[in-house]
Amino acid sequence: MRLTFLGTGAGAPSRNRNVSAIGLQFIQQSLLWLFDCGEGTQQQVLRSPLRLSQLERIFITHLHGDHLFGLPGLLASRSLQQMTDAPVTLYGPEGLTEYMQTALRLSGTHLAYPIEFVTARPGLLYEDERLSVFCQQLEHRLTAFGYAVQEKPQPGRFDVEAAKALNLPPGPLYGQLKQGAVVTLADGRIIDGKMLVGPLRPGRKLAYCSDTVFCEAAIELAQSADVLIHEATYNEADVDLAARGTHSTAKQAAQVAQAANVGTLILTHFSARYEAHEGPGIESLLEEARAIFPNTLLASDFWSYELLRKQ
Repeated sequence: MRLTFLGTGAGAPSRNRNVSAIGLQFIQQSLLWLFDCGEGTQQQVLRSPLRLSQLERIFITHLHGDHLFGLPGLLASRSLQQMTDAPVTLYGPEGLTEYMQTALRLSGTHLAYPIEFVTARPGLLYEDERLSVFCQQLEHRLTAFGYAVQEKPQPGRFDVEAAKALNLPPGPLYGQLKQGAVVTLADGRIIDGKMLVGPLRPGRKLAYCSDTVFCEAAIELAQSADVLIHEATYNEADVDLAARGTHSTAKQAAQVAQAANVGTLILTHFSARYEAHEGPGIESLLEEARAIFPNTLLASDFWSYELLRKQ
């Protein structure tokens, strides 16, 4: 699982940061999920290692333009390039379906692949044999949701040395035993694969909260996440601006991470005021957050972060 930040600015693009979009790659499955799709996201994808042909799902937090306006163009370009006819599923608040259908209809755009719409509701939103996606309503000027991707428990590690001690030949047999199968050997021995495999390993968890004020729903969604991506539009000196726009400060994002007992906090969605020549810079947000939650990182456009498997 690899994150690639395609846009880390708030409100409008700046010289250094595009508006919100994050790619989540599942490397072994050659699949791509997007979280938000602000204006210009397709251009950012072209400048990144991501491939729209692998796009499977898009999760929209809310209907503000800096999280949404890139969606029709990105889906249209995917169709024009005739990369694939694989479907794409869109998740988001009420109004997303109407927005997309209207944009496609009025522009005369006909996609070469099907799209499906799922209206977000708090609770379990999606599940397959590998992953579950959960949703919580956050607190913003518009209806806004946060998302958590929870990997299901992974098989324990196969004890190769124990297998060698039993004179078990490597190859397909190891694969069966790794799955916990009971195997009868040519010499009559019966080997239970469960005896050679360690305990289940907990799956990885990723949470994404943008845009929102500090709230209990964010803490609940991010509980025990390996990585929490949280907006930090302002620093605490500008807390009045944050409250007016129903955004978070870096301090508040760190407080969510601390309360949720997450592993790593990644800050994003920064106001361009911190990249101006006057006043505190973007590093002030990092310093503010690390004073409360030391394991904090600042995202930047095209920066990638790998969620490693748990040992």
